Amino acid sequence: MTNQTYMRDEIEQIPGVVANFLTASAETIAATAARLRQGDPAMVLTIARGSSDHACAYLKYAIELTLGLPVASIGPSIASIYGRDLKLDRCAAIAISQSGKSPDIVGMAQSARRSGATLIGITNTAASPLAEASDFTIDLHAGLEKSVAATKTFATSIVAGLALLAQWSDDVALGNAVAALPDSLARAVACDWSELLTALDGHNALYVLGRGPGWAIANEAALKFKETCGIQGESFSAAEVMHGPVSIVTPGYPVLGLAARDAAEPSVADMAHRLAGLGALAFLTSDRPGPAHRLPFAATGHPLTDPLSLIVSFYGFVEALARHRGLNPDAPPMLNKITETL
Repeated sequence: MTNQTYMRDEIEQIPGVVANFLTASAETIAATAARLRQGDPAMVLTIARGSSDHACAYLKYAIELTLGLPVASIGPSIASIYGRDLKLDRCAAIAISQSGKSPDIVGMAQSARRSGATLIGITNTAASPLAEASDFTIDLHAGLEKSVAATKTFATSIVAGLALLAQWSDDVALGNAVAALPDSLARAVACDWSELLTALDGHNALYVLGRGPGWAIANEAALKFKETCGIQGESFSAAEVMHGPVSIVTPGYPVLGLAARDAAEPSVADMAHRLAGLGALAFLTSDRPGPAHRLPFAATGHPLTDPLSLIVSFYGFVEALARHRGLNPDAPPMLNKITETL
């Protein structure tokens, strides 16, 4: 392994990749938004797995909060294993896949379009089966991603969805925040979470807390703990912890609270502080006072873009944590870059 991993290099590319994407895909996003405004869908469906599904969960909250449209995640196995088509007239479907090749994602996407949905494919591989199946293909233009752990494609997938949503809803404030993301994410890359490195020495399990779009980010963080560091990361909504998960919080148990600058910030921050009061080793991306340790964050000025900056800062930390533990984050054991499931 070289001094700079592919993963670290790709994290540092995120601001530039996002800037390039916003220019290169502007016409496609405008055309897709125009179709959605014209079609006025009654519901939005998402189709994805892994990190891409976490991006979809983020967009679920963004769409519901902005447009008031319900968003449902459809299990790809409905089509690929069970062979069932759904009744999807007046629906829009968003399928996200970095490779655009996984048979179950493509099969469910084809089923959705066959069943009447307007299908939007978001992929880093424009010449792919998913792109061929889609009414509109939004190319991430992220370049080759060599590390098994997706970083720049995950971040750009969310940017693609937010850019589309801003035009679909004619939300000028969101559009301006999306346009400013290259600068915001450059500041996020520079955030230093190194105090967490040694704090987690000897720990192989932890919580990640979030809520709303921040919960989707917590899901992604928990996955990255698993795949790059071999740590049993579990994500919870801050509203769920006291419904049972709190019972495993023993003195010194690590907790990472990913609080964004949105309406859910008090909920996440208060829970992190509460767990710290119970003896947990809690860290928090918020200035709200309390016993949890504060981590630096790059505020973006908009509640729907703020959680994205947190995962970019987290990526820099978790890559360093893997190396701190003597692991290669580019090549986690038993994982491949492209996962094709049925």
